[in-house]
Amino acid sequence: MEELKFKVTQEEAGMRVDKCIALRLGEGYSRTFVKDLIDKKLVKVNGKSIKPSYEANEGDRILAAIPPPEKSDLEPEDIPLNVIYEDEWIIVIDKPAGMVVHPGAGNRKGTLVNALLHYSEKLADTGDESRPGIVHRLDKDTSGIIVVAKNDRALRSLSKQFQKRAVKKRYAAIVKGRLELDNGVVELPLARHSTDRKKMAVEHARGKKAKTVYHVRKRFKDFTLLDIELHTGRTHQIRVHMKHIGHPVLGDITYGRSDGVKRQALHAQMLGFTHPDTGEYIEFHSPIPKDMKEIIEKGEI
Repeated sequence: MEELKFKVTQEEAGMRVDKCIALRLGEGYSRTFVKDLIDKKLVKVNGKSIKPSYEANEGDRILAAIPPPEKSDLEPEDIPLNVIYEDEWIIVIDKPAGMVVHPGAGNRKGTLVNALLHYSEKLADTGDESRPGIVHRLDKDTSGIIVVAKNDRALRSLSKQFQKRAVKKRYAAIVKGRLELDNGVVELPLARHSTDRKKMAVEHARGKKAKTVYHVRKRFKDFTLLDIELHTGRTHQIRVHMKHIGHPVLGDITYGRSDGVKRQALHAQMLGFTHPDTGEYIEFHSPIPKDMKEIIEKGEI
């Protein structure tokens, strides 16, 4: 049985312990999963059992025993999908914020994969029963364009394009503070955080190459709207790079603060790639979603 051990930080103080643990575990785990651990007495705070509503104090020592994941029997679910393109090879979806891409420990239902299994009988075999058709992913709270492979040839073609960085990816992001340079490049290597499994970090010695290019679309008093191009696709790349230069993505509680924003203000607004059958380059676009648009229109946090 795996264990999660940590000391509550000043940032986490006052947070419900179930939420605190879920954030530490990462997006594959829900608060319902953590509550179940607490109910089963698998969570200790300062050596004692607590209730899920317990508010963490700075310095609290938390120990959570995480059982090994059960074998997943995926179930199709009738969850509405915003399909913006489909043919015999691919499905292109505009994913909403809050939807996990594929099932994981503590998140067996309500995912994009569950919805896809109900939507289509044709999904490529990826070799992982929890990820049929999945070529790439977006974080749970990142909205926007994602492409799914319907057959093995499409899977091979798209996977190769992602590996060779031949896929064009552009995001809209609202970041904290005012960026004074109209354009910028952040080229810093990224690796898994040395002590926090849910985080990535800039690591010059062991990190993998990561390049993010940003363009200022509009400046506001307390934040800046950016267009961001990814030249690599590392986990949490935009979020870590923006945090590193002192402008974390608004609402990103993993690498910054909520600032009253319900989710990280990051949206995959364009995805471009070569069609696996026709060989033609195609692009798909998604407008900035309502929640981010409201922040922009209001002009303040």
